[in-house]
Amino acid sequence: MFGRGQTGNTKLVKQLNREGILHQLKEKAPLSRADLAKLTELSRPCVSALVDEMIREGLIHEVGVGQSSGGRKPILLEFNSQAFGVVGAVFEGSTIQLAIADLKGEVQYHYKTRFLQPLDGEIAIQGVERGLAVLLEQSGFDKSRLLGIGLGLPGITQRRDGTVSYAPSTGWMGLPVQKEIEARLGLPVFIDNDVNLMTLGEFYKGAGVGCPNLVFMYVGTGIGAGIMIDGQSYRGAMEASGEIGYMMIGPIGKRGRGEFGVFENNYSEPAIRRKASSILPEADDRSRSIMRQLIEHARKGNTAARELLDDIYRHWAYGIANIASVMDPQLLILSGEMVHIGEDGVQAMLQQLSEWVPFVPRIKMASLGDQAGIIGAVHCALEAFSSRLKQ
Repeated sequence: MFGRGQTGNTKLVKQLNREGILHQLKEKAPLSRADLAKLTELSRPCVSALVDEMIREGLIHEVGVGQSSGGRKPILLEFNSQAFGVVGAVFEGSTIQLAIADLKGEVQYHYKTRFLQPLDGEIAIQGVERGLAVLLEQSGFDKSRLLGIGLGLPGITQRRDGTVSYAPSTGWMGLPVQKEIEARLGLPVFIDNDVNLMTLGEFYKGAGVGCPNLVFMYVGTGIGAGIMIDGQSYRGAMEASGEIGYMMIGPIGKRGRGEFGVFENNYSEPAIRRKASSILPEADDRSRSIMRQLIEHARKGNTAARELLDDIYRHWAYGIANIASVMDPQLLILSGEMVHIGEDGVQAMLQQLSEWVPFVPRIKMASLGDQAGIIGAVHCALEAFSSRLKQ
């Protein structure tokens, strides 16, 4: 925030001051122009000029008259979260979800569809294009009011280049995904790793609310993590932080470049199903959680199921111990197949962790389910919009 007497690039100062006014209105509305001048430490003429500009743009609207302490009654202002919208989109296995949200990140319209053929780069791009068209038609939302789209993709995304540099489960490595979708949709696109967006969703609306330093751990087709440090997503030098599926946990075996990592080759959801196939007759039933099946059979006295369950807990705990040793997070959020382990599973891992690491992080289950990624994608777009304002 720039106050009185500070200098700098005129355009930058103006955008920062606009952002400061919008921030106050988002947090404390309704406010008068005089209130905004006090809170932002900007001059009243400056506040009035910026407020009038943003009223014309539709970002702020007048909502009534406040109490007077003498003189004219002040006109009260609010941030108009309905003025524009952003789109969130995320791929989850063979499905894609899209949503339109307001400027507070509240989802207004939602759409989900499943792909009938193996997913590759072109099919994915077509899926986003068609999905948005259906969403706009069903909602009646005016496309001209959309600011941009946050898009979650599997693999290591290169946000600066708009590409996916490493994604063993897809065929779109190196494709200019961002540019292609921008060209087709006519909207700014901001890509990120799907687990990073799940993390962002839980941080803003789920189990991570109010916790600025956390790690989100996801077990699904692969194993990944998202990291928040001081309320900001941490992605690393090559945007590959959180790729914990490559931890050396479990038998190493032979693997080549572009394949899954050792940890996920041994303890991801598909790997667990393979191990359970000789124990459980219904292990291949993908409509049911494999962890729930194992827990159910272990409780009924199936010794082999209990042994496999204990082995999974121990190796998942190895991963958590590695994370805790490096990151020392306030909170660890478990997601994917891990949400099905219940209190007994959590306690089993906590018992082992207490013997291995000096400080055991607090553990919570993810609370947003399959909505975490789409909410994170929405906030990815909102964060990008905010950053562009500052630029």
